[in-house]
Amino acid sequence: MAFAPLLTEQDLDALRHFDTCMVANAIESFNVRLHNTGFADARVRCMFEDAPPTVGYAATARLSCGEPPIGGGTFRDRADFWNGILEIPAPRILVLQDMDNPPGRGAFLGDMHAAILKALGCVAYVTNGAVRELPSVRKMGMQLFAGCVAVSHAYAHIFEIGRPVYVGGMEVRHGDLLHGDQHGILTVPAEIAPQVPAAADRLQRTEQKIIDFCRSGDFSVEKLRDVVKTLP
Repeated sequence: MAFAPLLTEQDLDALRHFDTCMVANAIESFNVRLHNTGFADARVRCMFEDAPPTVGYAATARLSCGEPPIGGGTFRDRADFWNGILEIPAPRILVLQDMDNPPGRGAFLGDMHAAILKALGCVAYVTNGAVRELPSVRKMGMQLFAGCVAVSHAYAHIFEIGRPVYVGGMEVRHGDLLHGDQHGILTVPAEIAPQVPAAADRLQRTEQKIIDFCRSGDFSVEKLRDVVKTLP
């Protein structure tokens, strides 16, 4: 099953113009979900904090590293997994829920799998588990959001491709639009996705007006009240 892209390339570029905090603010303005949902919590962090915002469509699956796979083997031939990623429009972001308890016993993604994902049109990888070989992955231009770093892949293997997953308390479905940067990562609801850049722009200009006033020599609490009253 192929998924149609939600946004044009121009729309995606517009989203990349904003940090993830501003995108979160813009989504809240539509009141389409609770304000404490739709984003990964502090259990998942950005590995390359100086990289620009990342936008892409989620390809989902589940991961286990702690125990050998049933029937043995190392799962090197995973055409079903790779084709599942290609069902999703580019740019793609692989999202794996590590099912081990605790997650992060081993790391699925290192430099080899990063190279494979880049060839498949992925711009980022998201997991509540571990990643490794960070310098090589960074050089490839792949962004990472993960719970920890590990030295070994252990028994990393993929299953339940295309199923909804939970990463850092965030539900992600196959085909969801994601936005992430140094602050973290969130899902962008499909029904408002094309409108989010314009909403983010309005909110950014509103915030800047207050910031500029607070830095001015005219600041006072009374004047601040008046400025806030004029905001949309």
